[in-house]
Amino acid sequence: MSRPPRRKTGPVVPARIGPKAAEDEDGKAAPDATGLTLRAMLPNAITAAALCSGLTGIRFAIEGQWSYAVLAVILAGVLDGIDGRIARLLNAQSRFGAELDSLADSLSFGMAPAIIIYLWSLNEFERFGWFAALAFAICCALRLARFNARIDVDDQPHRSAGFLTGVPAPVGAGLAFAPFYLWQETGFALLRDPVALSAWLALIAVLMISNMATLSWAVVRPRRNIRLFLIALAALFFAVLLLEPWWSLAAMSTGYLAMMPYGLYRYGRIKRRRAAEARDRDAAAAEG
Repeated sequence: MSRPPRRKTGPVVPARIGPKAAEDEDGKAAPDATGLTLRAMLPNAITAAALCSGLTGIRFAIEGQWSYAVLAVILAGVLDGIDGRIARLLNAQSRFGAELDSLADSLSFGMAPAIIIYLWSLNEFERFGWFAALAFAICCALRLARFNARIDVDDQPHRSAGFLTGVPAPVGAGLAFAPFYLWQETGFALLRDPVALSAWLALIAVLMISNMATLSWAVVRPRRNIRLFLIALAALFFAVLLLEPWWSLAAMSTGYLAMMPYGLYRYGRIKRRRAAEARDRDAAAAEG
């Protein structure tokens, strides 16, 4: 009996994944190419700019310019939100871009906020304040490492339902600065208290590495009859953000925290529906 001809197999080329615009977006496979093309330089340059912005925030903090320090990290978050989208528009995804993005996120949203908050308040709490800053930076790095480790895993219940796992790193950095937003407007001394701030920073660190489902843009699908209203509302909020930036950022942080229980409730409904569908399929298979 003649054997069938053996198929020729070549080396397996991994999918190229570009900078992530958000953790709920998957990097699409792209043709393999050697080197870094000129087209791929734009999104990676934006990622590098986000890194520079986050690290420059540390310099402002050393000089005692707290507002500029916090705004520099927020600017890094804005740049981090657009680099991946530009990479996908230009079809310029690359593994280099993905790795650079994660490294930039760890420095801009982990190390930079931790140092800024430590210099602003936590240095008055001696060792425990530094431990809180370390915990935040380490949890941010662990979160990004977990994301990178699962990037090619198909079995991700949260992502398949349009949710994230834990609080994203840029959002975590924004929430960590929430006491500063309010302190900037009110001057309330307790908001700068190192003990209370250490507890707040530890809480955000835990939320970042938690396994709880959190909302993402993928599950926000407003009805057609209110989309124009939402566009007008977003424009008005942007105007308020320019006029009252600290109150606006505080409201955004409060709104995000208030929506977390709703995210858990909505994911719980999806989880129960999936479990019921799985039981129905098992019952149908048993009867068949």
